Amino acid sequence: MNNIERIRGLLSKYECDAMLISSPVNRLFATGFNSSSGILLVALRDAWFFTDPRYIEAAETVISGVNVRCVTAEETYHEQVKALIDEHEILSVGFEDGRVSYAGYLKWEDELEADLIPAQELLNELRAVKSRSDLEKMIKSQRIAEKAFEEILPLIGTDITEKQLAAELVYRLMRNGADDKAFDPVVVSGRNSSRPHGTPGNEKISAGFLTIDFGARLDGWCSDTTRTLCLGRPSDEMVKVYNTVLKAQQAGIGAIRAGVEGAAVDAAARAVIESAGYGECFGHSFGHSLGLEVHESLKASLTSEDVLPEGAVMSAEPGIYLPGRFGVRIEDTVHITQNGCLNITALPKELIIL
Repeated sequence: MNNIERIRGLLSKYECDAMLISSPVNRLFATGFNSSSGILLVALRDAWFFTDPRYIEAAETVISGVNVRCVTAEETYHEQVKALIDEHEILSVGFEDGRVSYAGYLKWEDELEADLIPAQELLNELRAVKSRSDLEKMIKSQRIAEKAFEEILPLIGTDITEKQLAAELVYRLMRNGADDKAFDPVVVSGRNSSRPHGTPGNEKISAGFLTIDFGARLDGWCSDTTRTLCLGRPSDEMVKVYNTVLKAQQAGIGAIRAGVEGAAVDAAARAVIESAGYGECFGHSFGHSLGLEVHESLKASLTSEDVLPEGAVMSAEPGIYLPGRFGVRIEDTVHITQNGCLNITALPKELIIL
């Protein structure tokens, strides 16, 4: 079953006669075609993809099982979608309430006779569960990222800046086959390592902890990994913090399985950090789902009510951050199974001392 058919299969659950998809990432999910411009309309018995002349030839080649139509100044997106909805007597249309701007919503509301139904969750539900093919693509993206990370290890020292190391990492992601970086990498050292999402600076890498958070994007699919290294001999407290984070990650991963709430997974990891006396120093969630985006809808956090489904792919990334001193984060990516999870990250997690 392709993703168009999966969307069609959930229309009745969300009380829609059709689904209108405008965001690039959800168009990519549904059709396998990546473009900056387009609209997809999925109805119970048919589907239509609209795009402009820049993409029409490629869309006709790539997209199958969907009517591909070209929009022009005379036949706009809104006019063509309205004509089809009227022709097929579609009374209710789901839309991406988490993606469409208020101005965009008002424009569709003014143009269409059909009722607009918030249906972002329809797409979130489908995207949460990865197929075997999806997982294989994510693993391939992960391996590219890992190879790039291994290649920059010899470059790390106090004679290179954080920003230069980040640039070297991005270069190697691309050289090893990635289409792009999944996000701007985090490369923070010394006292800056206490900033979970710090920005690489022009200062040379400092002695102490060095945290590198990075990912590749391949065919739309993202990877996400963090490793913390140490330049020079770590203090006893640094070793304690690193080992605590590692134990917390292992506890959280051990709690993951299909049907468990995200809050329970977070709690398992958080308990380890709290028992070590660093509870106030872990300010973010244990993890999040990822796939075509680095951050997708599922969360493993203190307040999450998400029930983790079989087939979801989640990050596992506890951390401890001591402001003005240092920080540690260790992040793997896991695929949730009925009885546990498969860790798709192959990089070792012992503390690397350079």
